[in-house]
Amino acid sequence: MKLTTRVFGEVEVEDSKIINFPNGIIGFPDLKRFTLMHDLDSEGTKTIMWLQSLDEPEFALPVMDPLIVCPDYKPMVDKNAIADIGELDDQELLILVTVTVPHDLTKMTVNLMGPIIVNTKDMKASQSIVDNEDYPVKFPIYDILKKNKEAKT
Repeated sequence: MKLTTRVFGEVEVEDSKIINFPNGIIGFPDLKRFTLMHDLDSEGTKTIMWLQSLDEPEFALPVMDPLIVCPDYKPMVDKNAIADIGELDDQELLILVTVTVPHDLTKMTVNLMGPIIVNTKDMKASQSIVDNEDYPVKFPIYDILKKNKEAKT
């Protein structure tokens, strides 16, 4: 499938790379087909990825692995809320969180309360809300990312 995106220009997406969200994502219930795009930073790492919509090519959501900024992240998700993505095995499970990147990068945050759970075997996903006050909607990450980058140099 060929797609012209806002962030990556024209790209080709293999069928095997399509992630289906049976219920869409929060705020965008009609967007059901996505692919994960990687944007390598200057060190060649994939800290920020993009959940690129195939239904609306202009829509791409920055996401990341929450363990990069919150190493003890273990959201408790209601199994009924994600039942439509199939049986989950730890080896075939990918958890992502959305990233908010404002003009002032020092105010960058991730949403730990609304993780995206991906069944990589069946390529189905769901965004769920966790009922845990330890995981805020706006978790600041700028200083953590800066510290991680400094630790690598």
